[in-house]
Amino acid sequence: MNDVESLPENFTETLHKTIGLNVKREREKKGLSQLQLSQMIGHKSVTIISRAEIFYKGQHFNIEHLVKIAFVLNINIEVLIPKTPA
Repeated sequence: MNDVESLPENFTETLHKTIGLNVKREREKKGLSQLQLSQMIGHKSVTIISRAEIFYKGQHFNIEHLVKIAFVLNINIEVLIPKTPA
C-alpha cells in the first residue's frame, strides 16, 4: 500500500503542468487554436485553456474540463493524465 506522503513535494504542481502540456500537444495535433478548443468545451473565452496549459498562477484543468477535452478531441482521457509514480 502506498502512502501519499511519499509523493515528491512538488507532485501536484508537476502533475498539473504535465497535463497542461499534454492538452496543448493533443490540441495542436488536431490543428485547433486555444479559442476553438475553449469554445468546443463550452467556454466563451480562451482564458481557461491558455492559463491551464501553462499552469499560469496555479490555474489548472479540472476533471470536467479533461473529460470534455478528451471527448471533443476524440482521444482517451488517459492520453492527458500521466501515470502516478509506483
